[in-house]
Amino acid sequence: MPTIFLSPSTQEFNPYIDGGNEEYYMNLIADAMEPYLIASGINFVRNDPEKTVSGSIAQSNAGSYQFHLAIHSNASPAESAGQNRGTLIFFYPDSAKSKRAAEIFAENFKKIYPEPQLVRTVPTTTLAEIVRTAAPTILIEVAYHDNRQDARWIRENIGIIAENLSMSTAEFLGVPFRQPDSIRTGIVTTQSTALNLRQRPSTDSAIIAKIPRGAKIPIIESDGEWYLTRFNGIQGFVFSRYVKIN
Repeated sequence: MPTIFLSPSTQEFNPYIDGGNEEYYMNLIADAMEPYLIASGINFVRNDPEKTVSGSIAQSNAGSYQFHLAIHSNASPAESAGQNRGTLIFFYPDSAKSKRAAEIFAENFKKIYPEPQLVRTVPTTTLAEIVRTAAPTILIEVAYHDNRQDARWIRENIGIIAENLSMSTAEFLGVPFRQPDSIRTGIVTTQSTALNLRQRPSTDSAIIAKIPRGAKIPIIESDGEWYLTRFNGIQGFVFSRYVKIN
């Protein structure tokens, strides 16, 4: 299954014109993406919101990811504060995968942003989170948070933005995009011990987590006698005999 690194802004010091800040709203978007990614069978790891951009880069490079998605909102220079609108999608020009991802995200984002002609891709060799990450990376500035119209659009369309970014992620990775309502919920029914979450659907596979009795878990898909699920941010397989579907 594909695994991505999800990197919403850690810049709480960037205020929105009408309240809140960049870190807060970009993490709301990432939160809303999670059910779509789970439904589509896309594993993900998120950055640590307490770290800086350098920390997010280091965290990403410490793993093995098929894609790195940085989610930000923008602000104009002081001399033109509040005057600009639009979506910028940055990519690394020497990476064919980064460029292809940017093009996919731009085409899809034009379907939801109110001024589609203002959605554009931008090559860069200076943004650290683009040039220093090992995985193919794009950084999307979803809109301008110092512009009242854009800030309001972000705030009122968190779910729509999240769905669109998730759809583009699935398209880039070449996996079917699924809605969260296609996911069933199961309850762990072990008698006294925790249920093993395994890396692969086999009793010989490594145990990567323990799920306590009574826990509710999403059933992403079935694989013979096994369910693909996610618990505490870790995706893996559990034996279906010990899970009751709601």
